[in-house]
Amino acid sequence: MTATQDAPASHAEHGHHDPHLAHHFDTPAQQFDSGKFGIWVFLLTEILFFSGLFCAYVVYRYLHPEIFLYGHQFLDVTWGAINTIVLICSSLTAAWAVRNAQLNQQGWLKINIILTILCACAFMGIKAVEYNHKIHEGLLPGKYYVAEAERAARHAEHAGTAATHDAPTTHDTPVVDEIAQEAHAVHYAEPENAGTFFGIYFCMTGLHAFHVLVGIAVFLWVLLRAFKGHFGPTYFAAVDYAALYWHLVDLIWIYLFPLLYLIH
Repeated sequence: MTATQDAPASHAEHGHHDPHLAHHFDTPAQQFDSGKFGIWVFLLTEILFFSGLFCAYVVYRYLHPEIFLYGHQFLDVTWGAINTIVLICSSLTAAWAVRNAQLNQQGWLKINIILTILCACAFMGIKAVEYNHKIHEGLLPGKYYVAEAERAARHAEHAGTAATHDAPTTHDTPVVDEIAQEAHAVHYAEPENAGTFFGIYFCMTGLHAFHVLVGIAVFLWVLLRAFKGHFGPTYFAAVDYAALYWHLVDLIWIYLFPLLYLIH
């Protein structure tokens, strides 16, 4: 009889003292540990997913190194490096946000979540610039890849059209073309199936970009809850889980950057 009476009283006590405690957990610590275990299992599945892509990359690069040596020349290392720095900074602000919640620093919690979101948006903006350039140049996957000779013909046609419509500056055209050709000089011969590299590039970076978009959505949800004052020293699980996910997104890019951009 006593045990029967104690159980409802215990649940009522949980509901009264901790609104964040779900009914199927006995203590906040148990709930936090269960959630932490769950997010780590989820992250493990993400690691296995990208590990399959990395294995495919290694096998194909071993069998066809010429495709990677040729294709990587069209990737902008500067943009890739900037995106790497941006994501590292965003991981730092995400970690700070967790600490701010633990210390009940509500103002800094919101600021660091916003900074994390802004860094993620900056990453996507830079990636959009890169994608737009490759689409414009015809550096596309598989059968959609435009061969080097055809790209050169397109550029020549475009330059001729520009010269026709801009007669006063036609004397500068050869110089400009020469500088552009030197700046984009290709040091490796175009192999067959060069579009395969860009198929791998768009697949791996596209899937990573999708995870970045998911991260933005998650942090927007966390930010909304932060403005409602849901987080503090006794409850910061959502911030912690979001930050763990974001660290994995950052780590995956740190592998993608050298594998795609720094091939020599």
